[in-house]
Amino acid sequence: MTITVVGHLSIDEVHGLANAHGGGPLRSDFGGIYFSLISLASLMKQGDTVHPVFGVGDKEYEDLKKKLDKHPVIDSSGIFKFKGSTNRVLHFPGSDSQSRVECSKHISDPIPYSRIKPYLDCDGVLINMVSGFDITLETLDSIRMAVRDSRTPIHFDFHSLTLGIDQEYKRFRRPLTDWRRWCFMINSIQMTQEEALGLSAERYDEPTLINQLMPLMVNALIITRGEQGVTAILQNNKKLTRHDVPGLAIAPAIDSMGCGDIFGAAFLYQYLQTKNYNEATEFSNHVAGIKSTVLGIEDLAAALEKAPASGE
Repeated sequence: MTITVVGHLSIDEVHGLANAHGGGPLRSDFGGIYFSLISLASLMKQGDTVHPVFGVGDKEYEDLKKKLDKHPVIDSSGIFKFKGSTNRVLHFPGSDSQSRVECSKHISDPIPYSRIKPYLDCDGVLINMVSGFDITLETLDSIRMAVRDSRTPIHFDFHSLTLGIDQEYKRFRRPLTDWRRWCFMINSIQMTQEEALGLSAERYDEPTLINQLMPLMVNALIITRGEQGVTAILQNNKKLTRHDVPGLAIAPAIDSMGCGDIFGAAFLYQYLQTKNYNEATEFSNHVAGIKSTVLGIEDLAAALEKAPASGE
């Protein structure tokens, strides 16, 4: 199995209450597409390959390369250096214990199609809009056209595509006027319930959005709901079915950062194995839930080995 992963790398800085006014971060590490890569490396088997395609600041390149080289399935030939800083995402506490304020600095330029094209002879493509500026709509069109004849599945995570950025670098939810073009002819689309409700200028509710979105040649719409689980809307011969998966009953969550990135990677991986969207939804819900019980991403493989298998 070969999976190509496209999206921006980030350096995540997590700030606590005491650090919100000028102090340093409580912790800082690679995030964004890095979560997708390490989760795939934790799931894939010998002989599988993941091809990441993104840029990294020259100061962070060697550190990133050392981390990725620990995982034999990751072929880092599609990673390129650029001058300057890697996209930096700062997370501050929000108004309540369940929310946070996110700021983004040094957002990288969109990944050129010329960098992606050599890696499109693959079994599946994962596009994760980590910054929201990871690729242009024209690049997505080129990817769609390149894999159309081979029917290579594309899994598209809207992630930060629905976020704007203000003069203080804060991210805010805003509607996407051309959302239909982004969704067109994508095998599976992933978004949170907040992203779904804020996607259109009309502020469609979920049933209306589903009826508007699924005719765009979309096979599966995945709406994640955090601890409440996930909903999969599936289309087969123009008939829609709904599959609700409850949240995982596991030990208390200690770190939800990156769960969406991990969900998307696990979803595409399982779908490529089973060709079954329901099984992929249940499996990725399980993997993301297990991840929430560990701090960071490096111990995901060990946590998955200890946890009961999905469905048990």
